[in-house]
Amino acid sequence: MALFSCGLLLYNNQKNSISKLEPVEALYSGTLSDYPEEKENSFRLTVKLNRKMLKETAQDVRGSVIIYNKKEPLMSSLMPGDRLMIRFTPYEITNRGNPNEFDYRFYLENQGIRYYAFTDSRDIITHIRPERRKLIHSALIIREKIIGMYRERGITGDRLALVAAITLGQKNMLDPEQKQHFIKAGVMHIMAVSGLHAVILSLFVFNLLFFLKRRFNILRVVITILILWAFAFVTGLTPSVLRATLMFSFLQAGNLMKRPVNGINSVLASAFVLILIRPSVIFEAGFLLSYSAVVFIISFYRDLYLKIQLKHRLPDLIWQSAAVTIIAQTGTLPLTIMLFNRFPTWFLISNIIIVPLSSIVVITGCLVPLTFPIHFLSQFLAGLLNYLTGLTEWLTEKASSLPLSTIENIGMMPVECILLSVTIFLFTFFLLKRESFSINYPLAALLLLIFAGTVKDIFTARTGEVIVYNSIGSATIGVRTGRVLNLYSDTSVAKPEVLKHCATMRLKLNIAQTGNKCRLIQTADKNILISGNLNQNIILNQKPDIVILSGLYPHIEKGNDFIKPIEVLVITSEASTAYHLPDDFGYEKVDSIHFVRKSGAYRVRL
Repeated sequence: MALFSCGLLLYNNQKNSISKLEPVEALYSGTLSDYPEEKENSFRLTVKLNRKMLKETAQDVRGSVIIYNKKEPLMSSLMPGDRLMIRFTPYEITNRGNPNEFDYRFYLENQGIRYYAFTDSRDIITHIRPERRKLIHSALIIREKIIGMYRERGITGDRLALVAAITLGQKNMLDPEQKQHFIKAGVMHIMAVSGLHAVILSLFVFNLLFFLKRRFNILRVVITILILWAFAFVTGLTPSVLRATLMFSFLQAGNLMKRPVNGINSVLASAFVLILIRPSVIFEAGFLLSYSAVVFIISFYRDLYLKIQLKHRLPDLIWQSAAVTIIAQTGTLPLTIMLFNRFPTWFLISNIIIVPLSSIVVITGCLVPLTFPIHFLSQFLAGLLNYLTGLTEWLTEKASSLPLSTIENIGMMPVECILLSVTIFLFTFFLLKRESFSINYPLAALLLLIFAGTVKDIFTARTGEVIVYNSIGSATIGVRTGRVLNLYSDTSVAKPEVLKHCATMRLKLNIAQTGNKCRLIQTADKNILISGNLNQNIILNQKPDIVILSGLYPHIEKGNDFIKPIEVLVITSEASTAYHLPDDFGYEKVDSIHFVRKSGAYRVRL
């Protein structure tokens, strides 16, 4: 309880330490956290703030801000660690407010980011290159130099993007289509520098130093640990690779001290260190997926592997890979469903083929910069790396194009995710170690899972609501009656936010195209009007309680004097940012007005 309380205190302090900024233009100084990320019409900069310049004094501020700067030549000269003085107006980051959507605000706050702003080169007042940079900034610069080495040795385009992602975890260069192929094939984890990369590299270095044995074994271990930590720094110190590096360090330290360390203890010790440094890391998807996979592998891999004994080397290696994949996927199944709303069905085949190939890519990718001064050798290795990367991409594309490669639109609530994780763990424990474990424990967990799902379904079935989704480019209105969602939209294809909502709550979806017609929806106690224009006749004839205005510029007839008061007037996200209600609009006859684009999705219980 003391540890939990301390963790909660640290987490609250981390959140509360972010300064509150007024939405007015001011001058700020800060440090650039990473290289500018190129977007379609701008560059995205993450700046860690330290000062707010007032008229005669400076005020200390904490936290980071995301700045979208116009595409200009200056952006290419910015580097991590550069000190900037920028003039901007901070806007607070908000969610779109759709049901069961990803909490983007919470995600960024855990990284110390609460505001965003728009600028151009005229707003960047000063740009100073420091004499000394922080270690994390230096690591990012080294990573960019390594990518430059790949480029110099002839790896370009999509291949360079894949090499940078697989070997260094730099995914900003990837095309969205490339990402989708890896997601559908179930091998996206090879692009997130993780324990897999740390294990591959540590085994390679450890075996490479085979001649350092006996008395020199300590030197062998120290060199391996140093190289592993150097790799962790260059790849940006992600929680997953830090977990593996810390765990490997603990294990090897225990072996050198002749005190063998328990695997689970090492994993939990590394988690404790990461949480102590930054408590909010516990909410990150990479942290949760990485630790759930490793805990399952340490707990159950050996038991599953020993169930099938193979005499020949090659089949045995394939079975080892398959056993690790099955156990890791089992451990991450609930999180995969809850976080990504999908499940790759061909993960076993794709992992058995692609993961060993990616191991060679990682090793070759590390050898290219190490041998860069030796031109002919690095050129040969770069050519090999280029070929292996192309083969990896081709195999992944084939795996993702197989029939039923993924099960889409399956969702889960956090409580269900936790209960399913516990149920899977206990059932796996029973199946692989049944001689020491009672079936009552997994059955009890399964009953709790069923009970939670039943309660959710009963609650959903007995309620109804009106939802005006905050969709991009279209008006999307939903009226949920029990477990049926009737969707009124100007398109026949449901938006991703609607599909996520239906998948998570297990709703049946019916779509009706509204077009430009006026539509009245009558429920038990509310009349809901969906229309692109509003006038006195429509109000008199339809007598609506809730009016939802759709279209880019909804038309409201001048001089309206509503005889029947309207409870809520909702302007959908389809409306232009420049749209505003007419000056003579009868505000006194409307209880409230909700702009979806500004205030988020509109939801009201029926």
